[in-house]
Formats: sequence, C-alpha cells, structure tokens
Amino acid sequence: MSERLKDLSIGDRGRVTGFDKGATPYRKKLLSMGLTPGVEFELTRYAPMGDPVEIRVRGFALTLRQEEAQGLQVERI
Repeated sequence: MSERLKDLSIGDRGRVTGFDKGATPYRKKLLSMGLTPGVEFELTRYAPMGDPVEIRVRGFALTLRQEEAQGLQVERI
C-alpha cells in the first residue's frame, strides 16, 4: 500500500517504493540523494510549520521540502 511521507509520524520507519509521475523535476535530485526504490528510512522530525521534513536514510540526516517529498511513494514498515 503506497503512502505519502506526510502520512507518517515522527519515529516511523518506511521504505521508498517509487515516484509519482508528476515528480519528474525532483526525481533525479531525489535519486542522487540516495532515495532509491527499496531504501529504508526513519522520519526524525518535522519543522514547526510542517515544512521541511527530516528523515534518516543511509546513515545521514536528509531534509526535504514538502513539494519534493510529495513525489515519493513510501510504505510504512
């Protein structure tokens, strides 16, 4: 079942399952940051206003804007 990053809570773990078709402008950028299909991550924090969101992936903290994060399809694990 595919979800959005915004549907997860702090401390939840997830796995990238793919990208939305509308995420073309950000797809290459997300891939270069290590967000490849199958990679697992942990949601570590939201900014006070909800944007950006920080995840822990491949041993480092990655901060994504909501518009970038919307292009990710994820599943909760």
